This record gives sequence, structure tokens and C-alpha cells, in this order.
Amino acid sequence: MRIGDVAQATGISRDTLRFYEKRGLLRARRHANGYRDYEPEAVQWLTYIRTAQALGFTLAEIEADLPLLADPAASSDAIRAALRGKLAEIDRRIAGLAALRGELERRVELAPDDCPLRPAPQAASAANAAA
Repeated sequence: MRIGDVAQATGISRDTLRFYEKRGLLRARRHANGYRDYEPEAVQWLTYIRTAQALGFTLAEIEADLPLLADPAASSDAIRAALRGKLAEIDRRIAGLAALRGELERRVELAPDDCPLRPAPQAASAANAAA
């Protein structure tokens, strides 16, 4: 398949396909005229990459687990483990954001004459104790 055919079949731009190839996520043979020739399986592989990205995986994570995703049917347990790890990461981020939101809300509600950016009392006393 030529690059235009793959782009049309996946909805991925030619520039992105070239970028993926440069990073080693995608391989193409070259014809004598320099045109790229992709295997038909490239469309399925690109779908896996896009799905993994939509589920929050970075290209670096996809690159690191490339063999894991190369044959999803043969490595479904490993893929499920990676998904569980991503869930745990998201839960940690949600907890951190909830704590940050609580602190921001507390500071918004401070008395009008109190500066919202003044260090929290526990942080100030902890800093004084450490000194």
C-alpha cells in the first residue's frame, strides 16, 4: 500500500505516518522510485497505536511495549496488565487533582484581607520546625 492509501484507510496524515516511520513504529519498503510501500497489516497496526493513544498511552510507552502490541491476541494478558497499570496511574492523578482542587477551593474562600497565595499555616510551621 502506498502512503496515500494508508492515510486514507486510517485517517492519519501522511506527515504523521512519516513521523511514526522515523520513530520506528511503522515500517515501509521503498520502491526504486523512492515511494513507500506498506504491508496491508500496517492499517491494523496503526489502529492499535491510535487506540492505545486514545486510552492514554504515550508514544514512548507504545514504543517500549512494541512487541507487546505487535500480536495482541498472543499477549492479551500483558496488554491487560498494561491497562491495569494505566488505570492505577489515572487513579493517582485523579487523587492528586482532587487534593489540589480542595486546596484551591480553600484558598478562594479565605477572608478578603488574607492573601490566597500566602503559604498554608501547616507548611509555614513545618518549614520553621525544619530550620
